[in-house]
Amino acid sequence: MKKLSIYSFLIVLLLSFSLSASNENLYKKLNTFGDVFETIRSNYVSEVDEEDVIEAAINGMLQSLDPHSGYMNLENYKEMQEQTDGKFGGLGIEVTSESGYVKIISPIDGTPGAKAGVQPGDYITHIDDESIFGLSLTESVDMLRGLVGTKVKLGIAREGEDEPLEITITRAIITVEAVKFRREGNVGYIKLISFSEQAEKGIKKAIKNLKSEIGSDKLIGYILDLRNNPGGLLGQSIAVTDSFLNSGEIVSTKGRDKSDIGSFKASNGDLTNNKPIIVLINRGSASASEIVAGALQDHKRAIIIGEQSYGKGSVQTVFPLNDKSAIRLTTALYYTPSGDSIHKVGITPDIEILNDRNSENKIDNQLNHALDLLTKEKI
Repeated sequence: MKKLSIYSFLIVLLLSFSLSASNENLYKKLNTFGDVFETIRSNYVSEVDEEDVIEAAINGMLQSLDPHSGYMNLENYKEMQEQTDGKFGGLGIEVTSESGYVKIISPIDGTPGAKAGVQPGDYITHIDDESIFGLSLTESVDMLRGLVGTKVKLGIAREGEDEPLEITITRAIITVEAVKFRREGNVGYIKLISFSEQAEKGIKKAIKNLKSEIGSDKLIGYILDLRNNPGGLLGQSIAVTDSFLNSGEIVSTKGRDKSDIGSFKASNGDLTNNKPIIVLINRGSASASEIVAGALQDHKRAIIIGEQSYGKGSVQTVFPLNDKSAIRLTTALYYTPSGDSIHKVGITPDIEILNDRNSENKIDNQLNHALDLLTKEKI
């Protein structure tokens, strides 16, 4: 029955493509796909799991488009949904695929990955002493996953390091608190960790509590820390940005389909009462973080301090499939209010300040510069 189901899938796949394809060469390629599958099934050195082979073929098709598109089986799809809720199991690192290896976009603050010393821009070359060169992103991520409490050893290639690094991380259930905040003298410091469904709610709570603690008349301004924030939900990035603007465009998207073309504008009501804002970014600030930083920079609502951001300016749409799996497909690029695409470029800070990643001291020179700018120079 299982084999019949797979054969039926292949026939439907081939027919659905061939009916819409006028190109004879495309039809031949689809026939070749069926021939390859049959050859593998009949002649491979050991018996293969036919469903796994088909999943790998689908994922390979998507991954050939860009590293952010991919196939999610039932388990992966469920985990993705848990991540957007703000709670999931794993290491606490956001990753992509580049140059045949897994590249770390950002470790999420407070998670095992961040505590172990993983840094934005690191390349994972080995997992438990096994090379992952050439594996798909899905295959590599599956190797990173495991039972809570178990350890995984990562081989890391890092810029500026002559020798590979080995970092061991203990897997955990990760609950990401979207927003943390504290008083820094008369400055409100807000750390936005991720753009989960809790982001907008957390920002509003932070602003309200800081006003109450410091006093609206004494509060000088705000520092919004987006460093090592890998992004998340597009809607949350728009809502967060709207909290700091009275009007104007936040972001626009342009895609192949009319439904992917749009412009999102701010509503009236700056929750900070137009107090000065400084935004901190680094190489681990990606996607939704770049939407916020780009919009506030273009509207001259904030000064951006830190390092060039990651440069993920694409929008992924999740398409659920009939078997409760799904595909994640890049459907649009987003643009800052000035019309610039940051895809593969990133946001350039107004004031570039690099953090010494190899320094043993705990001095946060980016944050300190922001505090000095707010308190001494009265921006």
